[in-house]
Amino acid sequence: MGALFVAIAFFGLMALGMPVGFAIGVSGMIGILDMGPRFMQMAPDRVFAGLDLFPFLAMPFFILAGEIMNRSGITLGLVRLADALVGWMRGGMAHSNMVASVMFAGITGSATADAAAFGNTLVPAMEKAGYKRPYAAAVTAAGSIIGPTIPPSTLAIIYGSIMGVSIAGLFAAGILPGLLICGTCMLVIALHAKKKNLPKGEGRPSFGIVIKALREGFLAALLPLFILGSILGGFATPTEAAAIAVAYALFVGGVIYRALTWQDLYEIAVRTTRITGVIFLIIASATILGWWMTFNRIPQAIATGLLSVSENPQIVIALILLLLLVIGLVMDINATLIILAPVLAPLTAQIGMEPVHAGIMIILALNISLMTPPVGACLFVLASVTGEKVESITKELWPFILAEVGILLVIAFWSDLTLFIPRLLGL
Repeated sequence: MGALFVAIAFFGLMALGMPVGFAIGVSGMIGILDMGPRFMQMAPDRVFAGLDLFPFLAMPFFILAGEIMNRSGITLGLVRLADALVGWMRGGMAHSNMVASVMFAGITGSATADAAAFGNTLVPAMEKAGYKRPYAAAVTAAGSIIGPTIPPSTLAIIYGSIMGVSIAGLFAAGILPGLLICGTCMLVIALHAKKKNLPKGEGRPSFGIVIKALREGFLAALLPLFILGSILGGFATPTEAAAIAVAYALFVGGVIYRALTWQDLYEIAVRTTRITGVIFLIIASATILGWWMTFNRIPQAIATGLLSVSENPQIVIALILLLLLVIGLVMDINATLIILAPVLAPLTAQIGMEPVHAGIMIILALNISLMTPPVGACLFVLASVTGEKVESITKELWPFILAEVGILLVIAFWSDLTLFIPRLLGL
């Protein structure tokens, strides 16, 4: 009966428009009330324990570094570099959008930051060049999920922290899927080029133009290389690398480019605090709900239910992916990760999956949910900044969603490919 009340409370509050963090927290507290007064007294301690993980400190630092780079205009150099490399092809600005998303991903680790930044800059530029605005927004949405896939991924930090999996290993495992998403989406754009009569670039750039673009984008491109190199090389933890990234971003944006004012820094700090607060509220609330689920042995029931369908590892993996993609349609991905990771990780271990392989599969499946209706965060960010309807963007987005689901299946069922870079680096 308690589980029924919790489910009704959660979905009812979500339907009424309550923010997901509060809906999860209230539902969890209803479950704990059913457990008894003694457990209610323990709830504050569980909330603190859910947030008291040192790697979580990396998240606000990475968010802050990305905000500084974006506000100072440094990321525009990445866009110019991407345009110099692939902008000459038919559909060149769409290709540039994808390549720039890969570069930008190595700075922010956030899909919504990518969607907001490129929605304000690249979408209007693409529309001016002759692209239809829904298509330009769809390309941006498809590329935005590269952000939380390629390191520094905030989802990888959360998953690695709560499940005790190597964050460096998850970072390394995310590189190849992110690049595959970029390449596959560029293939979709190429197939659209003639059918949609996408605008063609001005021709191959000269060597001098490429060198100029490299020079302009060098300082911005150096940051993700530095972050990855220091973490994967074992010179710094993700938290230490994130703190150094903030110092680097401040130095480049404030000293070299002289593009930051005290007012900018204040607004950056406020925005970083707001984003971090929302993420940590969801984590704290999901900790309570997860504690209640564990007490009632719901994870074991879900695992038993999935294995009762089949013990074949391939079928179990397919069921896990289906579960994640369906739940991702209606629930915030951070909350989904925190609640379901303790449920699914033991199940993947039971069928013989490596922890890093299972982690990156779960992360990528949830990332795809960022661009699927009805609650895809990137869709609503782009609708907000471009003024385009969610329905119009979604209509143009489906070929990209199907392509990225294809990459998810490759990553899920081909472990040697997924773990190639982590094994190469000895992680």
